[in-house]
Formats: sequence, structure tokens, C-alpha cells
Amino acid sequence: MDFKIINKELAVSPQITAADLHAIAQAGYRSVVCNRPDGEAGDQPGYLEIEHAAQALGLQARYLPVTSGKVTDDEALHFGDLMTQLPGPVLAYCRTGTRSATLWALSQALRQQPVARILESARNAGYDLSGVARRIANGGRTPTDVVDAAHEIVIVGAGAAGIAVAASLLVRKPGIDIALIDPADVHYYQPGWTMVGAGVFPPAHTARTMASVLPPGVKWLKAAVAAFEPERNVVVLDGCRVVKYEQLIVCPGLKLDWDGIEGLPETLGRNGVTSNYRYDLAPYTWELVQALRGGRAVFTQPPMPIKCAGAPQKAMYLSADHWKRQGVLNQIDIQFCNAGGVLFGVADYVPALMEYVNAYGIHLQFNHQLVAVNGPAHEATFVRIAADGTKDQVTLPFDMLHVVPPQKAPDFIRVSPLADAAGWVDVDPSSLRHKKYANIFALGDCTNTTNAKTAAAARKQAPVVAHNVLAARGVATTVASYDGYGSCPLTVERGKIVLAEFTYGGKLAPSFPKWLIDGTRPSALAWQLKERILPPVYWDGMLKGREWLAHPAMAERVAA
Repeated sequence: MDFKIINKELAVSPQITAADLHAIAQAGYRSVVCNRPDGEAGDQPGYLEIEHAAQALGLQARYLPVTSGKVTDDEALHFGDLMTQLPGPVLAYCRTGTRSATLWALSQALRQQPVARILESARNAGYDLSGVARRIANGGRTPTDVVDAAHEIVIVGAGAAGIAVAASLLVRKPGIDIALIDPADVHYYQPGWTMVGAGVFPPAHTARTMASVLPPGVKWLKAAVAAFEPERNVVVLDGCRVVKYEQLIVCPGLKLDWDGIEGLPETLGRNGVTSNYRYDLAPYTWELVQALRGGRAVFTQPPMPIKCAGAPQKAMYLSADHWKRQGVLNQIDIQFCNAGGVLFGVADYVPALMEYVNAYGIHLQFNHQLVAVNGPAHEATFVRIAADGTKDQVTLPFDMLHVVPPQKAPDFIRVSPLADAAGWVDVDPSSLRHKKYANIFALGDCTNTTNAKTAAAARKQAPVVAHNVLAARGVATTVASYDGYGSCPLTVERGKIVLAEFTYGGKLAPSFPKWLIDGTRPSALAWQLKERILPPVYWDGMLKGREWLAHPAMAERVAA
């Protein structure tokens, strides 16, 4: 555990897990405080998991979630109250520890403690809170006329989209000044989590340190974004630091809203409830699949848009295939409860999928949205919408429940000037340039484009944005165009995939000739592509600016 000791009463740390609490208790801490809202990242355990484990060890636990970089005076006062009420010493945590340190610093300042002493304690613990001092001196606001750093291009988010676009920029213009903002220490190959949940990949196969995958020459600002001020061309970071840009690229992904389903956070990873949408839970999916010999397995899909719309089905088909191979499929009632009204959004792929639905004996329940889970009772409750629009509630008992949570844009995007009415970054669907701010571009899961939110889409978008950013800087004279390409390798059985590829409007866009891979039919070669070829294409191609089968089309007009 990476404890940062502020004083004898308080230490702060990055995200902890339930398994860390034994060491925390042994180190003498008597209370833990979570300052991180649930659902910020795919490797984040929910607060209720931490609380459950803490209570079992006799520790006090409290939840004071704070949006990154948006610590209010009221929240700081609440934090100060907790420090006086809870048995100490206290360990407070968030994603990196900065939010917790900021809460402490502001709580001390509000109690009229000397700012110099506060900053010294924070600095000794490894946190530069000079931006907090400016906020205190400025009457509670972060002044944006004084910047901590300035770069030609600033990229928000170091997921697949962010690293790919940074690499593509450097390939086109070596040496260009790029800063990439992301607080995460680990970069994940999220398309591999389906395979982890089926026992095909070990979890470690899908994770590498962030430092190892960042393109050489990119400045890494290991922080979370608090706010955008596009009129001033600045981004405000956690800790009240200010970064100025000439061009901004926004690609922080989306938020998994685990709290959007009542009772889910406290039962995830227990009671037969799992999800391949979280790194630490995908292995639990495989444990459950192997252990189940009879009963009911329920797989859910929330309303669109979601990350990789085929992933809920992938988990179901691979589980059913395992049960078939074990000779227990006939003893298992498989229910697919989909909030939508169709199996898959592109009709050309549905016939092949229906063959597997029928072969596995899967019961399709359309217009069923999961709203509550009672883990100890093994019950899932759905809101069902009838053809006439009326609604009722249905409760299904389960032995295994694979949940896909509702999803939305990150909080700091939804409340920003960059967002449309639904909270997504508002961009032109072809150029991926912001509709209002000409020096801002966006790609990946955070945008309001209608393409599938997949890594394959980001792979195609990255060269488009890289080219168009340089065009906006006067380096290129044409404008690249994104056609809405997305791909979803639907793992219908171990060894075969229905390779769905399509552009805007559901138009088929196969990458291979039909005689090699017919995407509308299950293919063993497509499985080899998914298992053996796509991971190295991701790590050694996409993240390094090698644009295999991803060169963008160019428009004839001159960049504005």
C-alpha cells in the first residue's frame, strides 16, 4: 500500500481494494474514508465492497465522494468533521490521493490554519497543492490567468483513443509538443476482458503500466481533469492546477454507472453477481461459469449507448458454449434481458446470432431493464415495457447474474461547455471537430457520434483527429473524414466469431473479402483474429501510430 502520511491523524492513498484492508488495519488505521465516486474507472471497486470488508475487520468506513477537481467548501468542512468524529488514525483515499489531500488542505484553511504549514505537510507527503493556495487566496475560485503549464496540444484521457491519437500525431509531426492528462497507473486492453471472463486470456494479458505504453516524447500529466474553460483555452486539473493549450483533444471514455442499479454495488463480486465490464470481476465470471451445473443464468444489457454493444451477448454465448461442452447446458435456464427491442442493431448479423440463441436454448427478454439486485436473495428486478408502452416490474431469481451497468459521459464532461444536451461531447460526426470550439476535437466513447463505442472505432478515429488537428494548425491542407466505422467481434462460441463491421447507418463495412471472412456468418478465422492478431495490433500497432487498415479518407476542401 502506498500510504502518504499527512500527519499523525491522517494518511491519504490512491485507490484501495478490499484485499488491502487487512494491511491497513495492521498498520494501525482505525477508519477509512472514500473520496472517490463509484464508477470512475473499469478497475475500481465500489465503496460498498470496501465498507463490507472494513466492517468485517472492525474498521469504520465513510463515503464522501467528490468530483475530481471540484472540491467545495462544504465538502471540505464535512471532511474536517469526519476527521474529528472518526476514530483515528484515518486513511482517506481517492484515485491518486490528490482529492483527499485537497479536502484536508481546504478543511484546514477554513479552520484558519496557516497556508504555509498546510502546503508543507502536503509537500512532505508528495502532493503539490500550490493551486489550492491560489484558490484560497482568490476567495475560493481557481484563477485561470496564472497557468502551471502550457502546451501546443493537450489530450485528455490516456485510454485507447488518447494514446493512439498522440502516437498518430507524432508520426505525422515528430517533436510536436503534446501533454497527455490521465491519473491512471495502468492501461487496459478492455476488448480482452470478454476473453478473461471465458477463461481464454489471463487477466494480466490485458494490462500494462501506463508509463510503458505512452509514446516517447509525450508529457504525462498524472492528474484528473476538473473542468474545461474553452473561452480561455485552459483545462483545470485536480489540485486546482491550470494547463493552457493551443489545441485540445478530449477522449476520457465514458462512465459506468454501477449506482444506477439499486443494490448492485454492494453485491458485485459476491452472491453470483459479476460483470466483464470490470477488470477485477472478469475472472469471477469465469469462476461462476465453471461452477454452475444447473439453475438460472441471467445476462443483462442496459439502454444504449454503451461501450461495445455486443459485449453483453459475448459473455452469454461463451458461457453457454462452456456449459454445452460440459454436458450441463440442458440443466441451465439462460435468460437474456435486454433493455432494447432488438438482439443487435445491425440486422444483417441477427440471423447468425439467432442460430446460436436457438441452439443454446436462450430465452430472449426484450424491453427488460435491470433496476435492482438483491444479492443475498439471488433476485434481479426489471422494469418491463409492453408493446403499448405500459410498464410493470418483473423479478427473476438467479444462480448467476452477469450485469452490464448503464453508461453515460464522465461527470466533468456532462457539466462542461463541451457537452450537448445529453452530456456527450458535441462534435461534427465526420471531422470530429467540436461544433462550437474550433480548436477542440474529440474521439472515442465520450462523443455524441452515432457509431458503435468500440476500440475499433477509436482506431479509425485517431488518424482522422491527428490529421485534422494538424490541419487546424496549418500543417496540412486537407481535412480527414470519419465514416462511422465500428467493429464488434461477436464471440458466439469458443473458436468462432461473427465479425460485425459497419459504418454510420448500419452500412456493412467488411475489412476482408467475403471468401476469406464472411462477417455475417460464424468464422474460425475471425476467432484467430480476435485471439491472436488483434492484441498485438493494439499494443504494437494502434498505440504506436501504425495505422494498419486505418488510413482516413480525405476531403477536398481546405481546413478552416
